[in-house]
Amino acid sequence: MTMIETADVGARIDGAVIRTKALSSTGILERVFSAAFRGLVYPQIWEDPLIDMEALALKPTDRLVTIASGSCNVMSYLTASPAEIVAVDLSPAHVALGKLKLAAATHVPGHTAFSNLFRHANLKTNVALYERYIRPHLDEQTRAYWDGREANGRRRISRFSRGFYTTGLLGRFISAAHVIGKLYGVDPRDLLRMDTVQEQREFFDKRIAPVFDSRSFKALTSLRASLFGLGIPPAQYEALAGDSTDGMTGALRARTERLACGFPLKDNYFAWQAFGRGYQPGEAASLPPYLEAKNFETIRRNASRVSIVNESITKLLAARPAASVDAFVLLDAQDWMTDSQLSELWAEISRTAAPGARVIYRTAAAPSPLPGRVPDAILARWDYRNEQSLELGSRDRSAIYGGFHLHVKREVAA
Repeated sequence: MTMIETADVGARIDGAVIRTKALSSTGILERVFSAAFRGLVYPQIWEDPLIDMEALALKPTDRLVTIASGSCNVMSYLTASPAEIVAVDLSPAHVALGKLKLAAATHVPGHTAFSNLFRHANLKTNVALYERYIRPHLDEQTRAYWDGREANGRRRISRFSRGFYTTGLLGRFISAAHVIGKLYGVDPRDLLRMDTVQEQREFFDKRIAPVFDSRSFKALTSLRASLFGLGIPPAQYEALAGDSTDGMTGALRARTERLACGFPLKDNYFAWQAFGRGYQPGEAASLPPYLEAKNFETIRRNASRVSIVNESITKLLAARPAASVDAFVLLDAQDWMTDSQLSELWAEISRTAAPGARVIYRTAAAPSPLPGRVPDAILARWDYRNEQSLELGSRDRSAIYGGFHLHVKREVAA
């Protein structure tokens, strides 16, 4: 990446994150977060793709625009065989990860090799797999990223031989949480030995919950920078902390409790990632759809339908024709946005949305951020599915968001 391209990337991320002047505590934190976000943040995405696909009801003719993040859901959407997926992300590391997955799906010998890379992600043979089958098919920029060196001198691709899901801001944050748990005499992995949801709840109440009540944990989570590893910028920190009467500690406890106890472990790969640092072993393991053996050939056949772009979703939509998109996935990006950014985004969504188009997103707090911040004339073109949103959100296995939201484009504006 040239110096000009690097500056462009930095400017786009700064534009998404920075709201206040540099010479303030919040301004400093925003700039630190912006710098951190230029590297890998999410080795795995934390939105349930089964809920996404149920809400979006994707058809073979649909054209979807989504924020990429770790591209797990981008890949999983391919199981529905939509006509086109355009994925955008401000982080060049996330773009490189998505392109690596697409090239692997297209060129590795079969599902076993694909699984070795992205399910196990810790085998020494994965580097050779990359060299032989994937590297020759990457564009120059993506190849340069994975061939590039980390601060310790190792090539970035070697992460897949050392445990990819322990890397990135989120991976390191979860590893740090394990260390903190062990300091309090709790090994989070022990939760995974429980056989029933009732046993999971008893383990949480007796072993994990007391950590949240400790003075030192409350002091740590009162620091906004302490949650940068979750990909939470200063603006989203306030929304998350405000979602509980006990502030940030209460919000984190409630989300962790739901992740630990809300679903059977055999059905929830998010819990395995959080408490076990990887995917569940065995043939009957809970996995993202794109990693399931039954879906591999569909993923391979449809991989060419995806394009991944290092850009903001608003600017990408501004370049698309009117009524050219059937589905939009915004993840939790709106929690980061100012009123003017939200209004600009929804103006472009409304312009590019085909009749009946669906928009989904998640929020740190329960309410939608749109009413009162996006002009009523824009929102009047959309039907907000409140009851369906609540029901779908209650089944999101990642369990870390306060709200799931679904809007459907009206045939005629209200």
